[in-house]
Amino acid sequence: MDEVKQIVSDIKNGQIKPIYLLTGEEPYYIDKIAEFIEDNVLSEAERGFNQMVLYGKDVTIEDIVSNAKRYPMMADKQVVIVKEAQHLARTIDKLVDYAKNPQPTTVLVLCYKYGKVDKRKAVYKEIKKTGVCFESKKLYENKVADWIRKVLSGKGYKIAPKAASMLVEFLGTDLSKINNELEKLQLVVSKEKEISPMDIEENIGISKDYNNFELKKAIGERNVIKATRILNYFAQNPKDNPFVVTITLLNTFFTQLLKYHGMKDHNPKSVASTLGINPYFVSEYQIAAKNYPMRKVSNIIANLRELDLKGKGVGATNITQADLLKELLVKII
Repeated sequence: MDEVKQIVSDIKNGQIKPIYLLTGEEPYYIDKIAEFIEDNVLSEAERGFNQMVLYGKDVTIEDIVSNAKRYPMMADKQVVIVKEAQHLARTIDKLVDYAKNPQPTTVLVLCYKYGKVDKRKAVYKEIKKTGVCFESKKLYENKVADWIRKVLSGKGYKIAPKAASMLVEFLGTDLSKINNELEKLQLVVSKEKEISPMDIEENIGISKDYNNFELKKAIGERNVIKATRILNYFAQNPKDNPFVVTITLLNTFFTQLLKYHGMKDHNPKSVASTLGINPYFVSEYQIAAKNYPMRKVSNIIANLRELDLKGKGVGATNITQADLLKELLVKII
């Protein structure tokens, strides 16, 4: 995020490079930087003749170079944005000559999503000399809740840790999808009020009571009644609660719990740092550790792997999600 802020700041201060190579597995920041360039390098009056958007699947490198070498009309610069540039992966090396001597009045933006240009390639090295090479890396799941908090904080909003975790559990690590939901919340929740689990339930449709987050908490507390209630809800709504998501989250939880047992220092700050979790959730691991000794945790992890295979049809045929969930609870508690 700091690198993105620096790129934006440089552009605002007039330090505009002739080429921007935006690559990486996470499309969110690629889109954000491209949108900022599209909206801010030229004035509204200049864009009509001097700004164009090309698509990698529809053009060749020769087409891009030809457009990039044009001179702007009644403006100091022109902007050429190439979206879906990953479709040019086989021929992008041909851009090397242009990268060595780019048109100074052109801002060429290459949006190369879901992958990256090999840094050993000459074209990458030449673009880095004359322009900007930015890699948008995929966030690990345990970092996304913190990302949500920072994005909202930057706009003057606060969110409860549980609410942020609900969003991650339901939406995964797709930052664009999460940002869309955050924008919805900002329309209905005032800055004076912390975004709560109830806000998530009412405005995004994620149940604050029947979700994997609550299941994990109930299992950690060995609350059989609550865990059974949640699993029954999952069995009745299998499309909204895929077994693979549940088994993955629980495997992560018990793997972290095993790591917790192996720690010598159980100070909340040390636990949060080692496990990569928000300090708010440390108490869940403290409670679960009392309920599940290390040997029991190891057995549970082995059982979860077996159930994962069953859920994928390995060693089991025509087994329903309801039956899998029942077996899950028996083997854990």
